Amino acid sequence: AGRREVLLDLLKRIKVKPTEYDNWNSFINDDAPVGITTGAIDRGLSLKEPRIVIISESQLFGRQVLQRRRRGKSRDFSDQIIRNLAELKIDAPVVHIDHGVGRYRGLETLDVGGQAEEFLTLEYANEAKLFVPIASLHLIARYTGANDETAPLHKLGSDKWEKAKRKAAEQVRDTAAELLKIHAQRAAREGFGFDINETDYHRFCAGFPFEETPDQLAAIEATLKDMASSQPMDRLVCGDVGFGKTEVAMRAAFVAANAGKQVALLVPTTLLAQQHYESFRNRFADWPINVEVVSRFRSGKELSGIEKKVASGEVDIIIGTHKLLGGSMQFKNMGLLIIDEEHRFGVTQKEKLKSLRAEVDILNLTATPIPRTLNMAMAGIRDISIIASPPAKRLSIKTFVHRQDNGIRKEAINRELLRGGQVYVLHNDVSSIERKAKEIEELIPEARVGIGHGQLPERDLEKVMSDFYHKRFNVLVCSTIIETGIDIPTANTIIIERADKFGLAQLHQLRGRVGRSHHQAYAYLLTPPPKSMTSDAQKRLDAIANAQELGAGFTLATHDLEIRGAGELLGDNQSGNIHTIGFALYSELLDQAVNTLKQGKSIDLEKPLQHGAEVNLRLPALIPDDYLPDVHARLVMYKRISEAKDDQELRELQVEMIDRFGLLVDPIRHLFEITSIKLKAQQLGLRKIDANDQMVRVEFDSDTKVNPELLVSLIQTQPAQYRLEGMDKLRASNPMPTPESRIEGVNQLLAELST
Repeated sequence: AGRREVLLDLLKRIKVKPTEYDNWNSFINDDAPVGITTGAIDRGLSLKEPRIVIISESQLFGRQVLQRRRRGKSRDFSDQIIRNLAELKIDAPVVHIDHGVGRYRGLETLDVGGQAEEFLTLEYANEAKLFVPIASLHLIARYTGANDETAPLHKLGSDKWEKAKRKAAEQVRDTAAELLKIHAQRAAREGFGFDINETDYHRFCAGFPFEETPDQLAAIEATLKDMASSQPMDRLVCGDVGFGKTEVAMRAAFVAANAGKQVALLVPTTLLAQQHYESFRNRFADWPINVEVVSRFRSGKELSGIEKKVASGEVDIIIGTHKLLGGSMQFKNMGLLIIDEEHRFGVTQKEKLKSLRAEVDILNLTATPIPRTLNMAMAGIRDISIIASPPAKRLSIKTFVHRQDNGIRKEAINRELLRGGQVYVLHNDVSSIERKAKEIEELIPEARVGIGHGQLPERDLEKVMSDFYHKRFNVLVCSTIIETGIDIPTANTIIIERADKFGLAQLHQLRGRVGRSHHQAYAYLLTPPPKSMTSDAQKRLDAIANAQELGAGFTLATHDLEIRGAGELLGDNQSGNIHTIGFALYSELLDQAVNTLKQGKSIDLEKPLQHGAEVNLRLPALIPDDYLPDVHARLVMYKRISEAKDDQELRELQVEMIDRFGLLVDPIRHLFEITSIKLKAQQLGLRKIDANDQMVRVEFDSDTKVNPELLVSLIQTQPAQYRLEGMDKLRASNPMPTPESRIEGVNQLLAELST
């Protein structure tokens, strides 16, 4: 129904008005020449009897339209991680490109020139207020780079912000030049372009027992494209725990091994290596591909034999922990290196692996990218794919932060055992872990308790994990050895003792050990009294308790930026500038600087950022609060509309709003039309469009793409309608009494200017 409304709106512009029908029969039994209805049809057809022609939506738009709004592809990386205002709360610090860092005070509707408009209210130093029209939300970003208390508060009208922005722009210019140098060096390296055998590849893909999510397919496609290129791949795949990163790795490994190259998979823990080994061995069982593992579960004799097989090329895929980094491991023909949980390895370790083969393709997997990785991805040093769409039927994990208390422990464990599940009790002190296990046994006599930690002998640890997997006991008191890779679908409650001692990424990983099936999972974070915790620990616990939705890893990564600071990008000391102007603006400055230098232009330090066109048609253009009462949801929709990149994206948003909230009212239609006009104006290099019921005034930017000869021709041939005002303004006189005629008049003028 949402797409029907959008299509009707488009047809209206070309003077086609179909009759609306509820079903096919109504149309067939009527004599209207053109009708429109909804139906599950992808391709049209022509019939002689009854004499009708059916045209499908996908034929009109030239592509298949997939209903992916609920589980759609993730938006652009910068939107999702940095520029998204979805978390904005009252009093949160925000950055305005022109005025600096202020505090968000909510949305407010004001009467301007007889028209109701909605504004974002920002407060600056000395209680000065700034009202930002929702059409200018692209100038606003959530402030990241420090916590709320230490974020700066600028003074309106002061030159302090301009100086800070200029200083950051100067440093960004140098960093951008260094980035381009890195790009050039990387492009000059010769790699191996994999030739993908489509028949074999599709047979291998058929062995995947689940439906791929849209993001997962996109990550696989990007990875295979990189592998087919002659340039070495360095791709980072970010996805929450259990969102399907391993399948991306398996398909890449298959392509490499099938092409005769060796694959190395580096993992942080022995248990994860063992689990990956079993998964890979099962998946590759029907193929002539030899999979081996090196870990402390293997004897010295076994390891020696595996090393010889790797050196001779008998092993196609080798999985291992840090033992892969040992000098004794020599590869005959390595083509792909996969690093799982890449944030667990240091730069030195990763560089050592890269040095094994200069032209090796590298695929990194992680759930919570560290601040430095976010920096590098934003800057374009790292290619990144985000898997943000959850698998079908996956439920978010309910997370509770509580003071340490036996009553909470007892209730949580009993609830899980009564439904036939299993429980992790994470106690990260090996010296007292046995005492903790005895406490649990005394507290819940019916519990069968096991103990697992990294200091157990290898065989004992393997037996403990195997027994827990096969439900020989239902409570595992363990250390952080379970942090990565242990996939036990029936374990759906985790109790983390002294949660204040863990980092944000680690808490997210530990919480991800549960909730791997369609059952509701619970995570209990137990802490000492607030006075005995650091302020950073409290912020981490607040962040993870608030980020309970599926795919929260990226949200937590931005919290990491705030709590730990943004870190350095290329080794330069940039943290001062990032703190002053915020990570979002810094990243945007860097992105534009890189693009400007790529085009061979110099960076304007006075105007380092392009603002886009300003459009004022004197029409009510807002989302009324009686249409969408939730202020938070309105803000998110405003932000998404203002950051749409083309008309196709605007159409998708209209469809989504109609489906979620109902038919669009006129002020919302105007909002979409004005945003579409703004996109066209930006393409033409226009600074401002101002219109009323009698005329349209256009202001040109210094680098406008409008042909001067066209302007001269318009003024000479139609002097009554067009005239220049000064050096950079064109006035077009045209009666436009209704909102529709005004929008149409502006669009016609832009069409004239673009010829």
